[in-house]
Amino acid sequence: MTALVAIGTYVPPDRVPIESLADEFELTPMQLRVFRRYHKLGSAAHAPSLSLTELLGLAVADLRLTVEQAARIRYVLYARTFPGVVPYPLNPLHEVCRSFGLQHASAFAVGHHACASGLLAVDLAGRLLASAPPDALALVLTGEKAFTGEARFVPETSMFGEGAAACLVAASGPRDRQLSYVASLRGEFDGELEEVAGEFQRIYHDALGAAVTSAVSSAGLSLSDIALILPHNVNVVAWQRVCKRIGYPLDRVLLDHVADYGHVFCADAFLNHRTAVARGLLQPGDHYVIAAAGAGRGATFSAMVFSH
Repeated sequence: MTALVAIGTYVPPDRVPIESLADEFELTPMQLRVFRRYHKLGSAAHAPSLSLTELLGLAVADLRLTVEQAARIRYVLYARTFPGVVPYPLNPLHEVCRSFGLQHASAFAVGHHACASGLLAVDLAGRLLASAPPDALALVLTGEKAFTGEARFVPETSMFGEGAAACLVAASGPRDRQLSYVASLRGEFDGELEEVAGEFQRIYHDALGAAVTSAVSSAGLSLSDIALILPHNVNVVAWQRVCKRIGYPLDRVLLDHVADYGHVFCADAFLNHRTAVARGLLQPGDHYVIAAAGAGRGATFSAMVFSH
């Protein structure tokens, strides 16, 4: 049973306020107020002096891998929102592998689920490890640079933040064991953003709620068994609506970082996990859900259930 062994994170100290995007994206004063007061989005993490390679490397360094652990890593999976995250011929994934002595591992990118690709990478890592030696490990990397307009801002929805997370995965373990994974793919949203945005927003809350309840059911549990939901940090209103639809308490969704970090691409789940553990929100044996949605060449609504 796939298990999370350790999580390393890095969030830079600098922040970009929503107001700084007003001119570039032609945001009115009313739209700015809606973002701050309604969506609860005020700023996003920003690392102007760091490259993507450096961002990912800081998250891996936070894992404090031992020499023995590094030698056991068979796979390095880089889960990313966008198909291209740096200009050719740069390759931050392989640069990170060289920096941490992981050249022996098979390294590749995982995408196609946009911001839900982090969950896909964890599930894929577990599948690969199932046929590897019992002590083998996989490393899942997440985090991107907000280097284009599309990668900085989602109209009427969210701001992207810069940061990174690294998750060490094993085929089995005593804690943070994956109990289920559901990914609902919606190919009808394969189109230009302005063409599909209205319908995507209309079905968003029901579709994400359905992914959560389906994952919980697949784990043989009910929502009352779930101690915490670790969300993607798109905005607070989205989670208010999802919780209302599925009948889950909003105060058991960890939304602390929405207003401060922004939506840190595929890294949200792992950043929120780190915070939940540090604050004692997860006790041994607690069941929790990690949920995410992604849009781009279709839409994906995903959820995973774990036992802490």
